[in-house]
Amino acid sequence: MMRTSLPALLALALGLLSQPVLAERADRDQPVNIEANRVTVDDRNKVHVFEGDVVLTQGTLVIKGAKLVVTQGPDGFQSGVATGSEKRLANFRQKREGSNEYVEGEAERIEYDSRAERARLFNQAHVKSGADEVRGHYIEYDSLSENYLVTNQPGKTETRATGDGRVRAVIQPKNSGTEKSN
Repeated sequence: MMRTSLPALLALALGLLSQPVLAERADRDQPVNIEANRVTVDDRNKVHVFEGDVVLTQGTLVIKGAKLVVTQGPDGFQSGVATGSEKRLANFRQKREGSNEYVEGEAERIEYDSRAERARLFNQAHVKSGADEVRGHYIEYDSLSENYLVTNQPGKTETRATGDGRVRAVIQPKNSGTEKSN
């Protein structure tokens, strides 16, 4: 039963965060390994639930969370939700294509929609790429348009939800010597 569902799960794992962060292309050709304390498979509804110290690795991509839920729609597109625990946020790390830099992100919940090619990070969201970083309650990245939206509430353009209602960004000058060519 798991054999017929595994390709769909692996396809999601490949796309879960690799598209939105201009990931190492070679990662797509690497095997996906998922470790968890428990897995539940609902083959009829195309839902896979990994629970307990979940670690997904594929090449340079590493996704960690307390839980990872993968669903496949009737059209074959997958979506995934990685969630953290009370003690630790869900997080990912992946090497960027053509660079020695890594993209890292964390949030209470990370969602990826393979149809829209959109990643959404909710609550305590933080994404760092090299020396650049953004923080907010909500971060959305559209890989088709290569645009970010960072707010303190999903779907809002004004920020009044938490703390001082501000999002934070640090963008380093590209010629400042902060880039490493290791």
